[in-house]
Amino acid sequence: MKLKFLGTRGYIEASIPRHACHSSLEVSYRGKRVMIDCGEDWRENIFALRPHAIFLTHAHEDHSHGLMDGAPCPVYATAETWEHLERFPIEDRRTVHPGEPLEVCGIRFEAFEVQHSLRAPAVGYRITAGRPAVFYVPDLVFIRQRAIALRGIRLYIGDGATVTRPMVRRQEDQPIGHTPIPTQLTWCQKEGVPKMIITHCGTEVVTGEDKGIMDKISALARERGVEAEIAWDGMEIVLR
Repeated sequence: MKLKFLGTRGYIEASIPRHACHSSLEVSYRGKRVMIDCGEDWRENIFALRPHAIFLTHAHEDHSHGLMDGAPCPVYATAETWEHLERFPIEDRRTVHPGEPLEVCGIRFEAFEVQHSLRAPAVGYRITAGRPAVFYVPDLVFIRQRAIALRGIRLYIGDGATVTRPMVRRQEDQPIGHTPIPTQLTWCQKEGVPKMIITHCGTEVVTGEDKGIMDKISALARERGVEAEIAWDGMEIVLR
C-alpha cells in the first residue's frame, strides 16, 4: 500500500509550497488509486487526476467542493454528506455506512463516526490493503469507538489544525471543531499506535515549521512514546 499526500493544508489563508493544497490522501494498491477528500482546490484538476474512486470524510468545502462539476469515477460518502451535495452533478454515488466495511479496488475501507461539525457530520476511515492498516481523519474533536477504530493500526493520520491552541467550542451543547495534536498523540499512546502523521495543517503549523514547531511536536510525541511527522504536499509512504 502506498500513501501519497496530495494536499496537506487546512481551510486557512496561509499557504507555502509544502502546504499549498487542501488536505487529500491518495491510497494506491496493485495499480489502483483511491482519493480521500476532494476540496475546492481540486476542482480544475480532478478529471486530469482520474482516480479509480473517491471517498469523502464530510461535506465542508475543503473536502468536497472539488466535485462541484462532477467526478470521473464512483464517489463514496455517508448519507449525511450526500444530503449536502445533492446539487453536484456526480453520476455514480455510493453510500458509506459507518461500521460496515467495504472493499474498493482491493482496499478495505471502514468508516467510523467522529465528532467535528453539526452542519457537516464527519467520518474517519480505517484503511487496510494487504496486512498494513492505517486510520485517516483530517478533521475531528474525537473518534466514536476509538479503541475499535485504532486497534492494531500501523499509522494514525490526523488533524493538524492546532498544536496546542484550543479550537473546540460548543454548539447545541455538543463539542465541535478541532482537537489539538497532543490529545491525538495521547490516543495513539493509549491504543498502541506507533506513529502519527499530521495533515490538514493549520496556520500554527504552516507558518511555524521554520520556527521550531516540529521540534515542539517531536518532544510532545516522545513524552508519549510515539513518533510524529508533519506531512507535506507530494509526500509518499510505502507500507509493506
